[in-house]
Amino acid sequence: MSEHAREYFRFNISHRIEHILLLLTFTVLTVTGIPQKYADAAWASGAIGLMGGIELTRQIHHVAAILLMLTTIYHGGAVTYRIFVKRVRLTMMPGLQDVKDGLQAMGYNMGLVKSPPRMGRYNFGEKVEYWAVIWGTAIMVITGFMLWNPIATTKFLPGQAIPAAKAAHGAEAVLAALSIITWHAYHVHLKWFNKSMFTGSLTHEQMEEEHALELEEIEAGVEEPPISPAVMRRRLMVFYPVAIVISVTLLAAVYWFVTLEETAITTIPRQDTPVFVPVTPTPEGG
Repeated sequence: MSEHAREYFRFNISHRIEHILLLLTFTVLTVTGIPQKYADAAWASGAIGLMGGIELTRQIHHVAAILLMLTTIYHGGAVTYRIFVKRVRLTMMPGLQDVKDGLQAMGYNMGLVKSPPRMGRYNFGEKVEYWAVIWGTAIMVITGFMLWNPIATTKFLPGQAIPAAKAAHGAEAVLAALSIITWHAYHVHLKWFNKSMFTGSLTHEQMEEEHALELEEIEAGVEEPPISPAVMRRRLMVFYPVAIVISVTLLAAVYWFVTLEETAITTIPRQDTPVFVPVTPTPEGG
């Protein structure tokens, strides 16, 4: 096998399952959420009708939101396992070098710099996307809670918080969708088809282009030192109890999120308020 035909390992099955779940939940949330934001438009009304009406569309949106929250909890557990147990390098953390790489890449694309940047396991673009997902998910969960549970929210915040949450929720959804359609689609599908999140590996050419520094380490035989079984057992004895407690707490929070209140109508006690009927004025001279 020639060097350029070689495939380089990138992502294990856990990474790929997370990506598929994120892909599915994001797509469903976008398809069911954007039409609700623009419900007055003819195309949005038609899309909601094709999905079975507004109530079914909302139910599908809610189910996808729950799955996204569960995926986020799983991701948090997987990341903390790799950090605290396997002690991997924090290669997804942004730094000053990423700013330099971004400027160099822009200069190269404009013909102002002779060579593109040489980047590590995750390049500056991938880091921007990752942290945008983290930030966007946090915004959507917080504002989603406020919209799903408006009565509970307004016990602590003024009523104006609900329309503010609606505006932020919708704006973040549009921003995320546009980011995927432009930035992500170009770099992952149009520039060349990056199959690593489905196959787990990248070609030599793609590694040279996107992760030249990591490729150098691989070809030089640089590897993480193995962890002894005794050290691994000690780390797991600490990690598992903490992870279980945090996971159960977060799962309980998701359940609380979903079941705190049904709707703003059914949770308000019915009031038997008499209807005011004005007295018919007596005609003059009667």
